[in-house]
Amino acid sequence: MVHRTPHPHDRLSLMVALSLIVIWGGNFTLQKYLFHIISPAGFLLARYTLMPLSALALMRWRMGQWFPPISRQDSWELARLGFVGHSLHVGLVTYGVHWSTAFSSAVILACGPIFTLLILRYKGIERLTAAQVGGVALAFGGVLMFLSDKLLGGQWRAGGGDVVLLVASSLFSYYTVAAKPIMERHGPVLTMGYATLWGGMPLLAVSIPLGWDSPWDQLQAWDWFGVIWAVEVSAFFGWLAWGWINTVRGVARTAPLMYLMPPMAGLFAWALSGEHYSGIKMAGAGVTLLGVALAQYAGSWRLRLKT
Repeated sequence: MVHRTPHPHDRLSLMVALSLIVIWGGNFTLQKYLFHIISPAGFLLARYTLMPLSALALMRWRMGQWFPPISRQDSWELARLGFVGHSLHVGLVTYGVHWSTAFSSAVILACGPIFTLLILRYKGIERLTAAQVGGVALAFGGVLMFLSDKLLGGQWRAGGGDVVLLVASSLFSYYTVAAKPIMERHGPVLTMGYATLWGGMPLLAVSIPLGWDSPWDQLQAWDWFGVIWAVEVSAFFGWLAWGWINTVRGVARTAPLMYLMPPMAGLFAWALSGEHYSGIKMAGAGVTLLGVALAQYAGSWRLRLKT
């Protein structure tokens, strides 16, 4: 057995990771509140006004230039990735969360590793074990259980929002796999910076006419704080911090912490917005997360048993 030497920031990274889980869990309820005030289009307008500026500032700080040089081919590739990761993924997530509920959104988005495995299998990068195939089937069975009360109850808008989130989750998995080569060449700062800039332009262009008429003048100080928190703290700096956490702890030790996010989202939604959960919904959420965990870690468990 290989013993891992603890990183000097190991404990700090765990504390930061757990803090982020709390922030991201609460962010679903916060976004639902903001969508009610300024609409999803208004939120996207605010997000893609602030995030590109943050991306430029980050590249200036870390790389010494507002627009670090990059080849035309890589620029086009980052524009394509930005369109998938931001224009499509973030756009669909925003409206999916708006149509669905906070807890449902967190559970459905936790299915991302399933799509990542399927994409890797399709590309021939990774073979799935029988246990992983079983995990995939179990996760999708759990999703059907989770959606059953909405669909049988005729809650088509909420059920449709969950389906939109499922599509958005698959898009982010594609972005994660496709971005790896260019991230290895240029690093996360340049990749994130240009993908945010190019990918945010289409959403900004669409959101300006739709979100401009939002009641911005009626927002209170705490509402503005919520917008800044959701965009800058939770989204932008949150993912930068998560990248640092993965570097310190390793992806294998960090990824399981993401399974704490749906329960945390459920607690926030129950405490702050009065969401209630049926037995079939709780069972479906549990089966879904169990299937995702089995599909994601079955291969590594088998390798450990062999060694």
